[in-house]
Amino acid sequence: MKLKKELNLLDIFSIASGAMISSGLFILPALAYARTGPAVIFSYILAGILVVPAMFSKAELATAMPKAGGDYFFIERSMGSHVGTVGGIASWFSLSFKSAFALLGIGIFAVLIYPEITILQIKVIAVGCCLFFMVINLIGVKATGRFQIYLVLFLLALLTLYVLGGIPFIQHQRYIPFLPSGFGSVFAVAGLIFISFGGLTKICSIAEEIKNPGRNIPLGMFLAFGIVMLFYLAVIFVTVGLVEPQKLSSSLIPISLGAGSFMGNSGVIIMAVAGLLAFISTGNAGILAASRYPMAMSRDGLLPDFFGKVNAKFRTPHFSIILTTAFMIAVILFLSFENLVKTASTLYILLYAFVNLSLIVMRESKIQNYRPKFHSPLYPWIQIFAIVGYGFLIFEMGRIPLMITGTFIGLTLIWYLVYAGIRVERRSALMHIIERITAKDLPDATLPKELKQILIERDNIVEDRFHRLIKDCEILDYDPPATQKCTVEDVFKMVAPIFSRRLEIDEKRLFDLFVERERQSSTVIAPGHAIPHIIIEEKGKFEILLVRARKGVIFPDTHKLVHTLFIIVSSRDERNFYLRALAAIAQIIHDHHFEKRWMAAKSKEALRDILLLGERRREKWKER
Repeated sequence: MKLKKELNLLDIFSIASGAMISSGLFILPALAYARTGPAVIFSYILAGILVVPAMFSKAELATAMPKAGGDYFFIERSMGSHVGTVGGIASWFSLSFKSAFALLGIGIFAVLIYPEITILQIKVIAVGCCLFFMVINLIGVKATGRFQIYLVLFLLALLTLYVLGGIPFIQHQRYIPFLPSGFGSVFAVAGLIFISFGGLTKICSIAEEIKNPGRNIPLGMFLAFGIVMLFYLAVIFVTVGLVEPQKLSSSLIPISLGAGSFMGNSGVIIMAVAGLLAFISTGNAGILAASRYPMAMSRDGLLPDFFGKVNAKFRTPHFSIILTTAFMIAVILFLSFENLVKTASTLYILLYAFVNLSLIVMRESKIQNYRPKFHSPLYPWIQIFAIVGYGFLIFEMGRIPLMITGTFIGLTLIWYLVYAGIRVERRSALMHIIERITAKDLPDATLPKELKQILIERDNIVEDRFHRLIKDCEILDYDPPATQKCTVEDVFKMVAPIFSRRLEIDEKRLFDLFVERERQSSTVIAPGHAIPHIIIEEKGKFEILLVRARKGVIFPDTHKLVHTLFIIVSSRDERNFYLRALAAIAQIIHDHHFEKRWMAAKSKEALRDILLLGERRREKWKER
């Protein structure tokens, strides 16, 4: 059963924003400030800059493959099931870690209301919230999206109040010295706070449930990143100027301290409410996004089948949601705070490196049906820069997170060898690159076929009469010897027997009609493209035949060789459909990618896909 498309642009913005604004703004700035001083602002800028390439890469990949699973789906389809298993479980774990961290933050802010609260009580509160959000997510993605919108908009309003109210009370001497620990601390802290941006691109994991993904995914991500980045910098700048360095370095509630410095206890309470809303929004969005990873992996055979089951009533992956909730509860109860943050950040950095590499692999595979709506700028330099930068950040994270991450990768690969590897036989985009390098056709074309089906779903392609006509038509891939010249009459001699067989009409008569029609006026409609067509007296007849001539066909009265021929035979009573078919062909070949794809297609079915997936107006034409 398919997931239901219910999320619009505002939902996407709210889910992405809500998944970012939590610990990264309400807790981590104080921990980061303790290590690098006022230059913590530079750390956030650096982390944001390094997120941009991954954001561009994910926007492109998600518009080409809007499927549940996001990171996992991209990594698995580009680099294979073994790397995909690591990427999928890493995505699931890292987002679950971040969401569990956010729910623990709810308990931390409860201290402001009840100072005697114990650590056990904080964890009980976090577990209760986790179960509450599980129920919301089980009911449906639309309910989750609506709930998220209200949370995020109210949260942004409170943060705006904090920034505007705090600016007049800033003490400028608190920014001096600005860089007490040197630039090295800026890079180290950037790795620590990388988790702050972790929720941004997780919107890709629910891409299958988004309306108009080609537009809404990149736009929602860019809006969320730009607005939240401005709030990060503004809030941290104001907080550093409001709070004494000693207090700021040792606090887990830095924004509340800042508000209290100029608004008193009411400010502490207001920003505590903002913090609670932030953690609630991250926890809610986290369960929504994280639960789609086990579902996507189950579909591909990398996890047991029951994780992929969708509830018949609510159209949500109920087993996956319940499993994700149980895992988050275990993280809340048993993992320490600092190792949780460091490990989650390291996994995020590793995943972002994988995603940038995935984009390079998909682009270089030259798979015809890879057709993103958004294209990453500055390719491939921005991706290469990011991969190098991520490697540097991982090195700066320290030994413990690296050991934990290495152990995790090792255990994940063991799972792949024991369970998934014997169940999955799927060819990745990386194999297409190997095919290009070795100039050998490798067996299996599962990925192009899968991408074709994804495009049909993404673009809501309707199987109208022209679509069905192309699905069933004959295709000639004409490639004569280099010394042989091909004229249009040579083509007519080849296609006349085919039309004769399909239409039950005399072959010579068809050939003569084609020749006579071409003598009357040229059927070349554009440089390199021609639509030879004839009208027959029979009734209810309409056939089309496609011809690709790599070396070109010579047409009278034209100097440019023709490489694309749409040859049509139509009866007079099909005139209306004939005109509509001509319009459809014109719209398809008008695409500036058409000629390049047509000449590069490796098979007749690849040629057929170019027309089936072409952008055009689709109508429910009357059946004959």
